[in-house]
Amino acid sequence: MELAIISDTHLPRGYRRLPERCVERLRTAEVIVHAGDFMTLTVLRDLQELGRVVAVHGNVDDQQLRVALPEARVLAVDRVRIGIVHDAGPSPGRLERLRKRFPEADAVVFGHSHMPLHERATDGFQIFNPGSPTERRRAPAHTMGIARVEGGRVEFELVAID
Repeated sequence: MELAIISDTHLPRGYRRLPERCVERLRTAEVIVHAGDFMTLTVLRDLQELGRVVAVHGNVDDQQLRVALPEARVLAVDRVRIGIVHDAGPSPGRLERLRKRFPEADAVVFGHSHMPLHERATDGFQIFNPGSPTERRRAPAHTMGIARVEGGRVEFELVAID
């Protein structure tokens, strides 16, 4: 199973839209994971037209999104459990902090920093931040993630979409 992972889309903002290359990956994925900071409920509804969306709200999301989406959740796919949260806190100790917050998870997807990140512990536990497809800030490129879940394992890939 393939998951398309995005975060920090911060839409709508002027003429900014999701890049077409990102939209293509979202359309073909079996599940779209969004780790928060859509901004408005309309953006969630637009993504739901592309496919099944599993998401959490972020710190800049409006009240409608905060009501519609949880702050954190766990997605179970093919014996793999993936935690999803927007803000994973400061960098020092992040991997262990997320492991404690999601003790049943094999991996955790998060956003907030706009900085792509993939870390793996020696026991296989992983954390993944897809960056942002629309607002790269200090990141070298606009990015998103792909996760492939098969045989009880998950593998993450960062995709530059510039």
